Amino acid sequence: MADMQSHRTTALLELAGVFSKLGLTAFGGPAAHVAMMEQEFVRQRAWLSHEEFLDLLGATNLIPGPNSTEMAIYVGRRRAGWAGLVVAGVCFILPAALLVGLIAWAYVRLGKLPQAEGLLYGIKPVIMAVILQALWGLGRVAVKSRFLAVIGLAAVVLNCLGVNELVVLFGTGFLVAAGRAGPHGQRGIVSGLFPLLGFATGAPLVSAVGISGAAVAVPFSVGALFLFFVKVGSVLFGSGYVLLAFLRADLVERWHWLSESQLLDAIAVGQVTPGPLFTTATFIGYLLGGPVAAVVATVGIFLPAFFFVAISGPLVPRLRASPVAGAFLDGVNVASLALMGVVTWQLGAAALVDWLTLLLAVAAAILLLRYRLNSAWLVLGGAAAGLLAAAFRG
Repeated sequence: MADMQSHRTTALLELAGVFSKLGLTAFGGPAAHVAMMEQEFVRQRAWLSHEEFLDLLGATNLIPGPNSTEMAIYVGRRRAGWAGLVVAGVCFILPAALLVGLIAWAYVRLGKLPQAEGLLYGIKPVIMAVILQALWGLGRVAVKSRFLAVIGLAAVVLNCLGVNELVVLFGTGFLVAAGRAGPHGQRGIVSGLFPLLGFATGAPLVSAVGISGAAVAVPFSVGALFLFFVKVGSVLFGSGYVLLAFLRADLVERWHWLSESQLLDAIAVGQVTPGPLFTTATFIGYLLGGPVAAVVATVGIFLPAFFFVAISGPLVPRLRASPVAGAFLDGVNVASLALMGVVTWQLGAAALVDWLTLLLAVAAAILLLRYRLNSAWLVLGGAAAGLLAAAFRG
């Protein structure tokens, strides 16, 4: 009994350490965060196989909320149960939230954002190499057949054409499941996929009713702020641009709690700091009500992620155990990587802007693939290179 307790404590401390490190070094958005987790937990620590990691990645895409945070919570639950779920999620969120809170304090005092262009100039190319390494490793496992390869290419095309991410994910999942079931197995699709389908579509729709009912003017209060961010965290699928649309509709246009420039600054802070983009809520909370409101907003927007992972976590192994539901996950996994690939292409256009950034990306790729260097060191090296380049230009 004592040995079991000691092992559990060790696992929790290990989770706290690794996710605190990721929370401090995971720049670049969800695709980059997922890539760094793949390197950390699949390649280096072997906590998960490529197949298990892909299944968790597919699950995060089927539920609302921040994908990389949900991946952290899933990994924590797999590693150390319910306590691990909490420790992993909190330790991934907390470093970024504290940093964003500090920036918000400076913003309120100075009236402007600290400059971070040089930092990001060097970090972005390194992040590209990390993402490409993860895409290559996960893609070799996910693309199990020519049929799945074609499905993945179709998902890329559809996403580039502007088709909604959920339509792409569920469409490819059902298509692969139908192919696995055959002409006489359609009933198995319904029985095998109903739990996940009901969870992934029902909860957001119920929460969406709450969003639509909040279209009246609301005076600012900490309670109203908490409820607003809980609702956003409960229904939000997609990228940071979707988050911007949600925040602008209520906080700027309906309630007039923020100005346009303040909202854009909040989104910018979420993008230039490490960790999840949802820490934008921390910045907004601080602007509206100081440290207490910052904590309330942060808890509100991330709380649904813990809830959804807690509910869906036990379903993932069951779905994989069912042939038809497993085929559904195969389709979702391929589509998830396709969406990640499209985002990577878009990030690359913004990251590789000259010979120095291209050189940084190539050097990072060599150090990753040939020497297996930890991505956290590469991110720090890229940041140092960016700051040096900015100093020489200045």
